[in-house]
Amino acid sequence: MNTTTVGSGELVEVHQGDTLHTDRKSRQKLFWGCFIVLVASAFGFVFRSFLMAQWGVQFGLSKTQQGEIFGVSFWPFGISIVLFSFIIDKVGYKKSMIFAFVCHIASVVLTIMANGYWMLYVGTLLFALGNGAAEAVVNPVVATMFAKDKTKWLNILHAGWPTGMVLAGLLGIGMIHLELRWEIIIGFILLPVIVYGWLIMNRNFPVNERVKAGISYLEMLKEVGVLGILIIVALCAFQLGSLFGWSHTVSGLITAAIVGVFGFFVRSLGRPLFIMLLLLMIPLATTELGTDSWITDLMTPEMAKVGFQGGWVLVYTSVIMAVLRFYSGPIVHKFSPLGLLAVSAFVAAAGLQLLSYSAGIVIIVAATIYALGKTFFWGTMLGVVSEQFPKGGALALNFTGAVGQVGVGVIGAVFLGAIQDKELDQNLAVYDRQHQTELHMNYITEEKTGLFGEYKALDADKLENASPETLQTIAAAQDEAKKDALRTVALLPALMFVVYLGLMFYYRSKGGYKPVVILEEERLNE
Repeated sequence: MNTTTVGSGELVEVHQGDTLHTDRKSRQKLFWGCFIVLVASAFGFVFRSFLMAQWGVQFGLSKTQQGEIFGVSFWPFGISIVLFSFIIDKVGYKKSMIFAFVCHIASVVLTIMANGYWMLYVGTLLFALGNGAAEAVVNPVVATMFAKDKTKWLNILHAGWPTGMVLAGLLGIGMIHLELRWEIIIGFILLPVIVYGWLIMNRNFPVNERVKAGISYLEMLKEVGVLGILIIVALCAFQLGSLFGWSHTVSGLITAAIVGVFGFFVRSLGRPLFIMLLLLMIPLATTELGTDSWITDLMTPEMAKVGFQGGWVLVYTSVIMAVLRFYSGPIVHKFSPLGLLAVSAFVAAAGLQLLSYSAGIVIIVAATIYALGKTFFWGTMLGVVSEQFPKGGALALNFTGAVGQVGVGVIGAVFLGAIQDKELDQNLAVYDRQHQTELHMNYITEEKTGLFGEYKALDADKLENASPETLQTIAAAQDEAKKDALRTVALLPALMFVVYLGLMFYYRSKGGYKPVVILEEERLNE
């Protein structure tokens, strides 16, 4: 009998040959528990999206309040990943998962009992905190369990999200068609929550590869370094500043203070390649997540022409992603992680370009190409970080995901919105010249200042009094603006393609891409 120290500092007695890595059945159950955590996260996201309009009517919520409830499902998620990443190896994976489980259960109960804005808001906040805590666990756990095949299994793990989107989308469409009460629909979130709770509660979680290799906590922090902390803290501070009305100066001071304290103790800028990958997560997340709503809007009318509801768009693209991620193993081995990222970036760029010129059924074809391109982005990037920076442990791996999640909100979404507003401004001006109208003069009147400078936007108050013909014309112009903007957005995966090619040549000059090994296989299986 051996004694193993887990991340919480507790000692667990295990029989030789009966540990997590040699007990395949226990490892499989733990993996599927982690997988279903992401399914549960998707259930919460989809059902809340379906029900938001109904809540607005029932509880008298303004559009601003609905946006606040929807928004609180995102920023606590990224921030809780960051916070848990610092302590995950101290408090232990299982305790963190129990926290996530309790948050998910409490969220569902509170939402079902909701009588207005604040209960819906807090219920969504709790679900987001649970999602963040769970995400901080599942990535390092899977990377540790499958240390010799990280990219493959991280891709399979992240098939959980689109699988959940498909299941929840089908369930939601069916239950709404049957006119079931919304409380029953929300209650269905408990199904995956209870399943993952049952799968993980009696499992022994693995000791992180970094911890088992004897890499100190300080060495892990040095891998991320001051620049890594600067990126994530700045994103979080400016995200909170936009939510709570802080000035950019306040957000900057908060960032400087935290980074200054961190730098005093760590005294390392971080690994240059890791910092570059962190920065690359912002265009990656913007490409994968930021344009989804636009593409759904463009595809919905075309789906309607063949008799399908708009919700099927989400199901369709999610099926593509889920199936491909499940069978990512042979694809990863054929291309190598960086090769797969380069091919994915090229295909995504081509899909976005094709979308920007498409009409009719060709839009669905173009969206399919785009979905094929973005499928492997997330899991493969996490795999590369985990394979190249194992000394960074859970912190480096989770920071990568957090930068993507928070960055798409702070920078990506603002970038996309600014492009769309600029294109709409130009398109309506051209329309006015061609048709001798004054739509641009009358409706593009709201002066705004954003991260990317000053611009003019549609005045929502004036639109409320516009004629149906005017609304139809502006809606068509908005669709064209989205298509035009997609050509600009396609530059993001094109840039990523160039960077990935450069990394491939860099590793080839060093003898080829190989995972960094900090622990021999015999010790991994102890």
